[in-house]
Amino acid sequence: MSKKRNIIISLVVTLIFALVLFYFLLPPLNFSSFIFWVYVLMLLVVYTIASFVLSVDSFGRLVNIPSSSPWVIGVGAVILVGIGIVDFILSPVFQASSYAKRITIDESASFTEDIDLVRFDALPLLDKDSSQKLGDRVMGQMPELVSQFYVSDLYTQINYNDKIVRVTPLEYADWIKYFANRNEGVKGYITVNSVTGEATLVKLEEGMKYMPSSLFQEDLMRHVRFNYPTEIFKTPQFEIDNEGKPYWIVPLVKYQGVGLKEDIYGVIIVDPVTGAMQKYNVDEIPTWVDHVYDAELIIDQVNNWGEYREGFLNSLFGQKNVVQTTEGYNYTVMNDDVYLYTGLTSKVSDESNLGFILTNMRTKETKFYLVPGAEEYSAMASAEGQVQQMSYAATFPLLINLNGTPTYLISLKDNAGLVKMYAFVDVADYQKVVVSDASLGIEQAAKNYIGGTIQSNKERLSKKIQIASVTTATIDGMTYYYIIDKDNQKYRASIKVSEKVLPFIKAKDTITIYYNSEDEVIEIVDLE
Repeated sequence: MSKKRNIIISLVVTLIFALVLFYFLLPPLNFSSFIFWVYVLMLLVVYTIASFVLSVDSFGRLVNIPSSSPWVIGVGAVILVGIGIVDFILSPVFQASSYAKRITIDESASFTEDIDLVRFDALPLLDKDSSQKLGDRVMGQMPELVSQFYVSDLYTQINYNDKIVRVTPLEYADWIKYFANRNEGVKGYITVNSVTGEATLVKLEEGMKYMPSSLFQEDLMRHVRFNYPTEIFKTPQFEIDNEGKPYWIVPLVKYQGVGLKEDIYGVIIVDPVTGAMQKYNVDEIPTWVDHVYDAELIIDQVNNWGEYREGFLNSLFGQKNVVQTTEGYNYTVMNDDVYLYTGLTSKVSDESNLGFILTNMRTKETKFYLVPGAEEYSAMASAEGQVQQMSYAATFPLLINLNGTPTYLISLKDNAGLVKMYAFVDVADYQKVVVSDASLGIEQAAKNYIGGTIQSNKERLSKKIQIASVTTATIDGMTYYYIIDKDNQKYRASIKVSEKVLPFIKAKDTITIYYNSEDEVIEIVDLE
């Protein structure tokens, strides 16, 4: 009877601990989550400890070893071994092809066709650090709020009604401020225009109550977990819709095995004012949402694609066609969506890129652009080298289409984080770099770099020509094609315009060319 009583008490203690631990740890009740199995193992440990404590007499002596101990330990061992076996079977060793297919990449994309010529009035020059300084400055001008709230460091970059902005919420300063303000909630958020630097504190008529800094049932993730106990969540993103209404975007994760081959299959959109929630599959998500897939997940999937396309053994030994992403990444905004871009380099990492990956952060549509050139950090070092006496630090580059040429735009900051200079670096040749004083403006800096007129998409011209003759010349290591058409008009195109077409053109071929201006020798920026 005593043993049965001890088992019942141990189970009750474990149940109480399970409820308390679930309330604070918020594990998903999902077999594919590693956190879930950690939770289960912790409960087995609690049960074992409780059983041993109840088997000790008043003198501290162990009266008998609990009969349940062996099977509890056995269950724990089976769980650990089972996870190891299942994950090994589902690992790249046996499933390399499925890992390579985690993401679909279009390798036929054209940089000059897909990427519009740069518009400097719509270029996100401000990075996250600069946005934080501007946002904090706005908050500092309102002492009645500073004493109660702080500015979150999220600063999510979004496309808001065709404006490129970073948005971040206010949060309760501490638990005392939470209790003092919870009835009204958090009364606003901050937007920073990434083009103009204009920072605005948007005040809400109704405060946001379901926040990461809230407590108890108003804690954002506790609120979502109690409504969706089996879902696996990624870190929530703060966004606003086209009317400026704030929402939390909580991505939903799926795995194979336990914690393998992570992907996103949907989101939960949470209204932080009312707590109302709506679940969407990836093909149903409203278009105003910009961040569904996070950068780390995209990069992991691209690296799997680059590593396992030719099989697992090839990734270790031959390494034929094995590529990987470069260390950094950045965002750009196009067509009402936010895109991640990063370079691709060979597995034996060097200072050059094979091209670039561009991924839609809402749909995961991904394209690879074959634009060989300098790796981003090499370009940053080249820019810093131009002003090394000033000790300016380079920001991670923006990749732009400048007059039909892939170009890095880099801001150079002083120790206070202020942008002092702009650097333009040719992607194909990072030794071609021009640095200009930021006070002159970004357009003047671009003109200093190209030594001519900046072209826009509206000015881009095209025509179909028949080739009369074509010759080549190599200048500073770059191959150029000199073309004369049947009307005796002369043209020039560098090999980087189209590595797949130019080497094969010949007399009497008809091609469509794109160019920016009429000259004695027309510079071709793209062709078909």
